[in-house]
Amino acid sequence: MNKAAKTSNLLPYPVIVLAADGDGDAIHAVLKHYEGYIAVLATRKLYDGYGNPHLCVDDDLRRRLETKLITKILTFDAALHRPKRKAAKP
Repeated sequence: MNKAAKTSNLLPYPVIVLAADGDGDAIHAVLKHYEGYIAVLATRKLYDGYGNPHLCVDDDLRRRLETKLITKILTFDAALHRPKRKAAKP
């Protein structure tokens, strides 16, 4: 996998900074970015009356994970995690 493919799924740094500053649209963008991962984490195996397994997303757990992510976003200090700039070529 090349570097371009690895970085194409990253959130842009300005969105992270805006989300850390409390911008609602940026927080929504971060939640949207992680919604698939959160759904996987919140998936539970349930059994019906006949003992057949069914995979379902636990909405309570999904909301708790989203709330935890929002809390961590708002306490994130983006200045400490500023991306490194490439050195200029001579």
